[in-house]
Amino acid sequence: MVARANEFAQYCCELLSTLGPCVARRMFGGWGISIDGLTVAILADLGQGEKLWLKAGAETSQQFEAAGCERFTYEVKGKLHSMGYYSTPDDAMESASVMAPWARLALQAALAARQAKPKPKRIAKSRRAG
Repeated sequence: MVARANEFAQYCCELLSTLGPCVARRMFGGWGISIDGLTVAILADLGQGEKLWLKAGAETSQQFEAAGCERFTYEVKGKLHSMGYYSTPDDAMESASVMAPWARLALQAALAARQAKPKPKRIAKSRRAG
């Protein structure tokens, strides 16, 4: 955990601890929370106080929506934008054991997103003339 992490970021890392060691880093005015280098959650204040948003993907977003979770949206120049993150159910914010299934969904989405990214092409180094 980053030493400068605020108390809420530290608490959220405790809630997500069933996934493994958690790291909170400052990111775009909020916090990014990662496990093994994968961003599984963000903390952002959208005018309602700082809130934990868990990563979701095509296979997991329906579960968040069925639980009544809110999709992360923000406004830029009068246009509404959204990201693949959802709020957590209120009861999940009470303990790591209640958060565990939601944390697993976030990790599943982060792993799927990493696999979906194309690998960068390697440029062969030319041999130097000796």
